[in-house]
Amino acid sequence: MKKIILLAVALSLVFALGCSKKVKTEPETVVVKEQTMDKVLTPMQRYEEDYAKLPTSHSVTKGECLWWIAEYKQIYNDPFMWPLIYKANRDQIKNPDLIYPGQNFSVPRDFSLDEVKEGRKAAGAPWKALEPAADAVIPAQMRANLGYSF
Repeated sequence: MKKIILLAVALSLVFALGCSKKVKTEPETVVVKEQTMDKVLTPMQRYEEDYAKLPTSHSVTKGECLWWIAEYKQIYNDPFMWPLIYKANRDQIKNPDLIYPGQNFSVPRDFSLDEVKEGRKAAGAPWKALEPAADAVIPAQMRANLGYSF
């Protein structure tokens, strides 16, 4: 019995140590980009550049609703802003509770603070919090006017 156990342990060690491939790894190279001094961006300008890169349309997938779409970080990061998407796509959306996979909605990026407040109020936001949250994705000028950091 001892011989069988020792044989099993020995074979396990041989397979564990001897059968693994010896992979030759190359050292990781890091590429560092040098920042040119002629183009120094302020935080607001950097935010504006990032904001301009955000998607202006969204294709609905199964299980989504306008609330969830507005809550995505690359859309608005604020679920109470779903009425902005609804108003921009009224030709496709007859009932905001019924959207279908495959529909392609435009995501408005240029809107006023009054439109945001009106939309948040319609979505059921607390009356004390009609302004968008500090982490909401809104235009840079609106963000500056509200006193939010970049």
